[in-house]
Amino acid sequence: MRLSLLNRRVHHWLSLVVMLPLLVVAPTGVLLQLKKQLTWVQPPEHRGSGAPALALPALLDTLRTVPEAAIASWDDVDRVDVRPGKSLVKVTTKNRHEVQLDAATGRVMQVAYRRSDLIESLHDGSFFGDGARYGLFTVSGVALFVLWFTGVILFVQPYVVKARKKRRHGLR
Repeated sequence: MRLSLLNRRVHHWLSLVVMLPLLVVAPTGVLLQLKKQLTWVQPPEHRGSGAPALALPALLDTLRTVPEAAIASWDDVDRVDVRPGKSLVKVTTKNRHEVQLDAATGRVMQVAYRRSDLIESLHDGSFFGDGARYGLFTVSGVALFVLWFTGVILFVQPYVVKARKKRRHGLR
């Protein structure tokens, strides 16, 4: 089989392999790229009033007063992000809500649903489990690289053929 025909067939069939994962990866990648600009994806950050002084027990007590957060104990908290330069404490809950507090006073500045973590898990395939993440999304990533390579060959090949014909006719 000629190399050019093999290249076209590999390119053709691999496109079917990456079609479905790419349908998930491309739009979620765009959303993640724009997450700071799209408040639907990730809530905007606020600024607190001074130097961080909030103690962890007081933070938990304040979080318990926020109904959307549904926090009874530290087990309901996914992560705590402290931004001293903005005097901000961002708490992400297990139910995907984000609570922003003034790091100086403990005042709740914003409560919003945070979609960026869900979108990221869709983007990397972990939402679908390790089998899909490593068996489908990782394999599709490798296949996408092969598609890129075969696509470059398909793009360059007509120019190479044309140049060869020109040289052949020019030498005679």
